[in-house]
Parts: sequence; structure tokens; C-alpha cells
Amino acid sequence: MVKSLKTQKQAKAGATPASFSFDSATLVKQLLSGASDRSREVLIRRFGLGANPERETLEAIGDRSGITRERVRQIEAAGLDAVRASKAFKEAKSAFQEIANYISSMGAIVPEDALLASLGKDEKTRNRFRFFLTIDSAFFRERETNDFLARWHIDATTAKHIHEALSKLYASLSDNEVVSEGKMLDLFLDELKEVNDAYKNEEVLKRWLSLSKHIGSNPLAEWGRVTAPAIRIKGVRDYAYLAVKRHGSPMHFSEVAEAIGGLFSKKAHIATTHNELIKDPRFVLVGRGLYALTEWGYTPGVVREVIHEALKKEGPMKKDEIIKHVKRARFVKDNTILVNLNDSRYFKRLKDGRYIAI
Repeated sequence: MVKSLKTQKQAKAGATPASFSFDSATLVKQLLSGASDRSREVLIRRFGLGANPERETLEAIGDRSGITRERVRQIEAAGLDAVRASKAFKEAKSAFQEIANYISSMGAIVPEDALLASLGKDEKTRNRFRFFLTIDSAFFRERETNDFLARWHIDATTAKHIHEALSKLYASLSDNEVVSEGKMLDLFLDELKEVNDAYKNEEVLKRWLSLSKHIGSNPLAEWGRVTAPAIRIKGVRDYAYLAVKRHGSPMHFSEVAEAIGGLFSKKAHIATTHNELIKDPRFVLVGRGLYALTEWGYTPGVVREVIHEALKKEGPMKKDEIIKHVKRARFVKDNTILVNLNDSRYFKRLKDGRYIAI
């Protein structure tokens, strides 16, 4: 099994910041020298390669220049073609190979935001690398879809396998299923039979998982469908759920509020936390201020109702058996159970010492 990390932040982390032998600003100037003045101006504005890093739309450039959007697109295309045909572009092949090697080290297919963030610390540098990626045919950009984030790749076959594997992985998960990070990576590996083993390391696998818009993780590094309640963290009640689940046993609502602050650095008022626990069916009150998770087998209701449900399900039982059943569902003293059991309005003791519900 692949070793797991502990936090969502680590799961989303990119690769080590890129380091190249060339200067990106100098290379941009050399490449743009191959375009006409008009094309160079459009490329600078389209890619944010000038003093202002803002990338302008075709419409914005057209409005400022008094030409149509289509004409701007034509000028941009002509400029890119001129750059690709220039001597500077041919001389820059080693630089583009360095970028390709770096993308390969990240897994051959990388979410666009993660890739650009690792290529440049500031917007100007990221714009330069976006320009490099655009002009060399070795790099292919796939647009954002309903299923995947925008991404760049250097290997169409690998990219196809990753897309298919992510779709199969998502389909294999049930709506509310949540698994550990290690388990999720193992499940993913099972779908990656045709992918080069050289890519199959933990960092790359999690980067590939981040391509999917349907699979995600929570702050406890548990994974599942992004629509699962334990993954889709929206507020105090979701953080409370994770806190109690991590604790593994019932907690007082004040402890839950404190745990939210400690685990997730989220401020949670005690009263607010209590109100959220009361309203959420994932929690059940099992003692004075103590809340457990319904998924642990606890059911709502006072002690008398728990006794009644147990007798209805199991049939007549002796006192000790009833106490054991109730204590699996409630944190209460034996005497509290006995007081309820001896209420003749609801329970009757048979001659053999067993009790039934009336």
C-alpha cells in the first residue's frame, strides 16, 4: 500500500519549485523578436508579457485597437506562427525540453494551476511559461470540463489512461463512502494497469487525483466523492462530524467545539456547536451533553425508548441482557436503566425473570 500523508494541504501540494538553466524573461524577448511589431504587441497583451501582467481578451484588445475580435485572433495566430518559424524558437529547443522533462517529473499530465504555480512564483513568470507552453507543440492543453480541471500534458496516451482511470475510480465509489488516503491510492493504482510504473509514486498519484472534479479529500486526509457529507465540508456541523469521528467515541458538545479549533484551526462557539449537533441527524444524544455518531449504531430516543426498541427487536430478555443492550446505545448508569425498566406502564416482568414491552 502506498504510504499516506496526514493533511489535505499535503495532498494538494505541488512539486518542488522548478529550476531551469535559462532566464524566462530573456527567452521571451528572444522569441518575440521573430514576430512583426503588430503581432508582438498583441501577443504581449494576450499573454501578459509586458509591464502589466494582466492578460487581455480578444474583445478588449479589439476595442482598444479599433478592430474586430476575429481580426485580433488572426493577428495573434500569425504572431505565434512567426515565433515558431523563427531562428530563436529553434535555438530554444533545449529550454523547451527542460520544461517537458519537468512536466514528466510531475506525472506527464498536470492540473494547469498546479503546473503554473510550480513554474513561477509571480504572475509575470507564470505568464511567460504559459506562453512557452502555448508555442511548442510538445505541450497540449485540455480545457476544463464537467469532469476534469484544465490541464497540460506531454503524453496523450498517458493522459487518456489517467482520464479513464479517474472515471472508473469515481464510479467504483458509493455516494457516501469515505476511505483513508492509503486505501484511495491503492484503489487508484488498481485502475492504472496500463500506465508507466515510473509515474506511480505518491505525489504524482495525488496530483492525478486532483484532476478530477468529482473526487476529493477532507482535512483528515479521508477521500471519497466530493458530494459525500464527510468530504463536502461546509460549516461547523461538518467539522464537528470529523472531530467526533476522529475521536472514536462520544464527546461532550464543549469538547467538540474545542476539538474543531485544535484540529482545523476553526473557531467554534460552544453554543453554536451544540445547536448544530442537535439539528444534524448524523449525531445522537447519548448522555448529558454527550453526542455520538448515528453510524456507530446509536439511535435517538430516551432510555425507555431504547429499552422498548431492544425488547421489540430481540424479544423477552433478562435484566442483565437489557442493561448491556442499552449501554451499547447510551452512556447511562445501570440504575437509570433499572428505574425505567421497573415502570409498569411500559414494561412487565415475567415469572422467569425476563421482561417484555407492554
